[in-house]
Amino acid sequence: MQSLRCRRGAAGYLTKASAADVLVEAIHSITAGKKYLSPPLAQQLALRDVTLDVSASGALSAREFEVLRLLGQGESVKDIAQSMGLNPKTIANHQSSIKQKLGVETALQLLRIAGSWGFGAKS
Repeated sequence: MQSLRCRRGAAGYLTKASAADVLVEAIHSITAGKKYLSPPLAQQLALRDVTLDVSASGALSAREFEVLRLLGQGESVKDIAQSMGLNPKTIANHQSSIKQKLGVETALQLLRIAGSWGFGAKS
């Protein structure tokens, strides 16, 4: 899976097997200020059952909660590290810890949870 990067993190996801017209569609969507998921990935996410009780947020430290909020807003690990005055590896470790505490395996699942908690990308 490859991501198209924008200044504040991933703006779109598509598979390596995506046709050229899908890439063009993704670029048009992203340059119009929208997010893009290729149809197969969107379907995978829609069918994936990621349920999480919001009370699980109590398991996160204040810093982990802030990192999750910023990731949900589309910030990259590097940008979060810079804004917090930390090493990017420290933020990556926080991200890994958050995934473990919330019982998710992928960054996409983590972003979905962040979105469900109201931490979606800034408009």
